[in-house]
Amino acid sequence: MEIAIAFLILVFFMAAGMPVGFALGIAGGIGIWLSMGFNTMLGIFQTAPIENAASFTLTTVPMFILMAEFMNNGQMTQKLFSAAVRWFGHYKGGMAISTVMAAAGLAAVSGSSTASAAGMSSSVVPEMRKYGYDDKISVGVVSVAGTLAFIIPPSTVLIIYGILTESSIAELFVAGVIPGLITVVGYCAAIYLWVRKREDIAPSLERFSMKERVSSLKGIWSVILLSLVVIITIYSGIVTPTEAGAFGSFCALIIMLLQRKLSFNGIKMALTSTAQTTAKIFIIIIGAMIFGYFLTITGSVQDLINMIQSLDVNRWVILAIIIIAYLLLGCIMDQMAILFLTIPLTFPLIVALGFNPIWYGIVIAKTIEIGLATPPLGLNVFVAASAAKVPLGTAFKGAARLIVADFVILVILIAFPVLVTWLPGLM
Repeated sequence: MEIAIAFLILVFFMAAGMPVGFALGIAGGIGIWLSMGFNTMLGIFQTAPIENAASFTLTTVPMFILMAEFMNNGQMTQKLFSAAVRWFGHYKGGMAISTVMAAAGLAAVSGSSTASAAGMSSSVVPEMRKYGYDDKISVGVVSVAGTLAFIIPPSTVLIIYGILTESSIAELFVAGVIPGLITVVGYCAAIYLWVRKREDIAPSLERFSMKERVSSLKGIWSVILLSLVVIITIYSGIVTPTEAGAFGSFCALIIMLLQRKLSFNGIKMALTSTAQTTAKIFIIIIGAMIFGYFLTITGSVQDLINMIQSLDVNRWVILAIIIIAYLLLGCIMDQMAILFLTIPLTFPLIVALGFNPIWYGIVIAKTIEIGLATPPLGLNVFVAASAAKVPLGTAFKGAARLIVADFVILVILIAFPVLVTWLPGLM
């Protein structure tokens, strides 16, 4: 009974527009009150926030966000796109393919999908319009390409998953490399097939000389350097993800200052934006942990695991049900909220069924990223359409082609787990 009341309160608060972290905390607190009494609830509220927020591992989150903010304020988006156009602009749909490549580069120094979509929409879409690209393809590609930040390291989603499940963040980062590259190739293939039938919506550019292509790389050496520093140091075990984030942030600051791309106001904006984003994530963490205490007290998680394990069905059927549930939740809920609300329920079940936890983390990251570009919520589409001043319907139609590619990639990652587990296995 208490579980039903707590979930109803949670749904009501979220439907009313209350921030997810507060909704989780209040609903969990009421559930604890009904189950164990007021004093127990008060004790958890007194101790849970500091116990869960004062974690060395959690400092990974603001460090990578800060690194991304320094790079964003240094106008890296435009440089990445310019370089990509010189290398891929002459292909069919070349500027759209260049957008995907630039998004992949941005994702390698940014864990924020929405920030990536917003930055690229305001800088890339006008350039694509200038060369005759239809808004449907330009805004659609920007919206979906932004989701690469969810799976390409350093991904904030993978960091949170690692913290929630006590999985190795280093292994998760390395595991995301191959799926990230597969996703980039999948998006480019989808664009090529789309433009092949409708060349009028995406004219090709003239081929740039090799000298111009090589010269364009000078503007993005900092992104390449930072990406290599983060991945190689973590992969080799020289540093922890937290240390890599801190070192990456410091390097990003020094590089931007040396290039004179970062003013005092830029530093101030980066720090402010990092503080705001971090505060939002930590509020969700604290609220989710309080709700998690409630679920633990009632024993509902273990009851759910026992019930599902007693079903006479193949474990892949259970996984399929979980994936479908995540896809549906992604259409109506914030991606971070989905992680905090569901991972404590699904992860113990997945482990009990014998699935690899690192592989499951990548599959879930890929699954919930799809929700960023699907209606009715589709946060990336809303952000990109707003920044580019394009009707939402047009943006969603453009994103649909690449979402089909996402579903195909998701099936491939589920069918061939070795694509995820091979690289971490070498660590």
